[in-house]
Amino acid sequence: MNTSANNPAATQTARAVRAWIDDGKVWVELDDGREVGFPAAKYRRLRDADEEQLSEVRIEARGQALRWDELDEDLSIEGLLAGRWLP
Repeated sequence: MNTSANNPAATQTARAVRAWIDDGKVWVELDDGREVGFPAAKYRRLRDADEEQLSEVRIEARGQALRWDELDEDLSIEGLLAGRWLP
């Protein structure tokens, strides 16, 4: 299996095509067919958000970022794939 850990270029070229929330997790479908998910609690600004606030996620920057206006949070797809969590 070719993962971003084995192939650094994969994190630079992957683009989000869909994002959704399921039971406190943020899921992203990438243009290469992968689906990646992470607990919202890994990010300070998402940690205390309710399901409705989390569901207001938008894909921006030509698929390179996720944005929550109400929560004032932006996450890069590259950072997510690299496993960069913020306290």
